[in-house]
Amino acid sequence: MTPDLVLYGYWRSSAAYRVRIALNLKGLAYESRPIHLVREGGEQHAPDYQALNPQELVPCLVEGGQVFTQSMAIIEYLDETRPTPPLLPADATGRARVRALAQLLACDVHPLGNLRVLQYLGSQFGADDAARGVWSRHWIGEGFEALEAMLAGNVATGHFCHGDTPTLADACLVPQVYNAVRWKLPMDDYPTILRIHAACTELEAFRKAVPEVQHDAPPPSH
Repeated sequence: MTPDLVLYGYWRSSAAYRVRIALNLKGLAYESRPIHLVREGGEQHAPDYQALNPQELVPCLVEGGQVFTQSMAIIEYLDETRPTPPLLPADATGRARVRALAQLLACDVHPLGNLRVLQYLGSQFGADDAARGVWSRHWIGEGFEALEAMLAGNVATGHFCHGDTPTLADACLVPQVYNAVRWKLPMDDYPTILRIHAACTELEAFRKAVPEVQHDAPPPSH
């Protein structure tokens, strides 16, 4: 049977990564349709995909003729329509905290290292790979410094970002740690982030969402 959910994404997109985690945590089957963000100038700019998502970004989720964009909105849609297991706490205070942690990563840190931003730094300001690395490490590090303080200094932090079950915040944290490692950010100053990341990667839902195991990922180089 063909899954009702279709996810348009790219193997290394952080936003698509967090949606894959959410789908897996919910135990939802979905069809993956890759949109290559680099090949031939970027498949996200093709007319067919632009008709689905005028922003020309990934991810994009389609269900029953309805199109959903923006990873955070997609995850909350999934949580509202498939409430078990929940990705947001039952109490308003807890929900506000989880959303704050998630948005720190998804709205403040991640956009500054997005592919189109890095491409613009190169094309308009001549930033080479080394300069883009400095840029990325600065902004991820600034975000992680605040996140570490918010996690380490709060009694609501448990095995995961909030309590002892994964939430929206953890779905956002793991892709950003992936980016930090990719850009060679030293992680010694973030022990709580590392501990939570390790707890997440013990779960199959997170392991199945890793970029390198997606079917559109390039084969490993030797």
